[in-house]
Amino acid sequence: MNDLNITIVQADIQWRSNKDNLIRYTKLIENLQDTDLLVFPEMFQTGFCTEPAGVAEKMDGETVRWMKRTAEKYKCAVAGSLIIKENRSYFNRLIFIDPYENMTWYDKRHLFCMEGEESKYTSGNSRLTVPINGWKISFQICYDLRFPVWARNSDNYDVLINSASWPSNRNDVWTTLLKARAIENQSYVVGVNRIGVDGNNYHYTGNSLVFDPKGTVMGALPESHEGLLSVTLSRDVLDKFRKEFPVLDDRDTYEISI
Repeated sequence: MNDLNITIVQADIQWRSNKDNLIRYTKLIENLQDTDLLVFPEMFQTGFCTEPAGVAEKMDGETVRWMKRTAEKYKCAVAGSLIIKENRSYFNRLIFIDPYENMTWYDKRHLFCMEGEESKYTSGNSRLTVPINGWKISFQICYDLRFPVWARNSDNYDVLINSASWPSNRNDVWTTLLKARAIENQSYVVGVNRIGVDGNNYHYTGNSLVFDPKGTVMGALPESHEGLLSVTLSRDVLDKFRKEFPVLDDRDTYEISI
């Protein structure tokens, strides 16, 4: 199988400014080349906002249309979390679009109760794992990272991607949990975070990074640096490690109540 090229975007998200953020991203990625998957942080069109009225979009809204144009232009899959309204409900929804405009999504399972996210948004009840060039990619959103059972590699995914708005005062927790998820699931783990200050005066320094299946950092963006990071994930390295050290063969089975 081919190796997989992933590019992550670490951006200073403008507060509740859908249009300005899309203009910003268009500029940030204008020189993007040779990637299979482009990933944005949590609520990348608004910042992490627990007041969705006025900024939520429909599934045929401008941000989704922009994602489709981006996937077509750069011939890659595109993923990121944004605020979606369906009927009378709001969702923190990670949308995945492939280069052919096929679309699927994941609604955040663990809503961040400390900021009242659960009072305005509807929780998801199913995981999302998608195929890309022979790889299986699983997606989560921010606070999901704290719940290892939800992340457990029960379907033999190869890469776990977390799209986040993770504040700087919990950076050590962020890096520790990403590393743990890589080791316990014998998978690559990609953490995509934002920088800057949001409308609630929370500070973010990014610390977006990629771990290999042994928990070793493969690539990282500098703190508070806006830009892209592209990393090539090796299929041979992953398969060899899993064959030589078959931890997943001894994993426990479980069921999650939805």
